[in-house]
Amino acid sequence: MTFDYAKARELMVEQQVRPWDVLDARVLEALSTLEREAFVPELHRTLAYADVALPIGHGEQMMKPVLEGRALQALLPQADEDVLEIGAGSGYLAACLGFLARDVVAIERHADLADAAQARLRAQSIRNVRVEAADAFAWETDRRFDAICVSAAVDAIASRFVEWLRPGGRLFVVRGRAPAMEAVLAHRMGDDVNDLRIESLFETELPYLAGAAPAPEFKF
Repeated sequence: MTFDYAKARELMVEQQVRPWDVLDARVLEALSTLEREAFVPELHRTLAYADVALPIGHGEQMMKPVLEGRALQALLPQADEDVLEIGAGSGYLAACLGFLARDVVAIERHADLADAAQARLRAQSIRNVRVEAADAFAWETDRRFDAICVSAAVDAIASRFVEWLRPGGRLFVVRGRAPAMEAVLAHRMGDDVNDLRIESLFETELPYLAGAAPAPEFKF
């Protein structure tokens, strides 16, 4: 019996994503159009539209579809905007961002995951998304972006991430310490990287981005 991915995709949107107040028409179109199963490792492909985080190797995971939907709706990239994703993973969220935006750069510290993500994007004929193998805390670029999506948690928002935003740009990230993490949208208000307006979105929990976990606390 052939698994009906199209039906599973429809149910994901209607039974998981919409009930979480993801209602933007363009975001729903992206989630309804892009084949999430094409970005999921073969072993877990029939779970592509389930309400679970899926392992992709190196201890990394794909976010639940509802979190991806909320992140996309919070950032809401426009067709004339450039986007950076920190933590490309499988490449699926980068594909969704590419559906909405003009141009997407996604960085991923594991070279094999980066290569696999780029291959999946190419196989889906997605040409406006480029995946680079790089560590977020070592990567350098002169580019500035309208929106940044950090696809893993941080203890605190790194100033280097804000520097990559254009003034007026926004950054989606989950921050804090488990179990009290929150998703926020940080708006860069001007030239000063410290001039941020933080908009609290919802509570959730994600694994930390490598290099962004809190320092260990010593207990005596």
